[in-house]
Amino acid sequence: MRAVWMIPLLLAGGMVLAGEVRHFDTPDQERIYKELTAELRCTVCQNQNIADSNAELAADLRNKTFKLVREGKSKAEIKDFMVQRYGNFVLYNPPVTSGTLLLWIGPFLFLLFGGWLLLRLIKRRRAAQADVTVDDAQLRRAAALLRGKEDSDA
Repeated sequence: MRAVWMIPLLLAGGMVLAGEVRHFDTPDQERIYKELTAELRCTVCQNQNIADSNAELAADLRNKTFKLVREGKSKAEIKDFMVQRYGNFVLYNPPVTSGTLLLWIGPFLFLLFGGWLLLRLIKRRRAAQADVTVDDAQLRRAAALLRGKEDSDA
């Protein structure tokens, strides 16, 4: 009797683990679908592709991608459709445009600015150290203090 109840539970568990099952006309369509779902970003999760995301929007994007692939659309056409609908943010590697230029060169500008600040700080410290002069009287006094301290410690 127990075995009878276990079979539906195991089958239901297997269906949950299987996830989405897609049937393609050609292996080429399946390859394009897998590449696109790995290259398109989930706009809700922001740091996951639509293949890995569990968000409802990601499921909708996977369904639309599947539909477009099955219709025979090229990879470029599907990407263009997604960009038209969701903007360049949907792509993990957005193209260099006037709108994304700062995103592409920003890290380099930040690095250059940080290097310039570091060099400026080093120059200031060296200049401050060069201005410090110690005469012989101060050296003798420091030596006497050290000897006195050494004598009291012993």
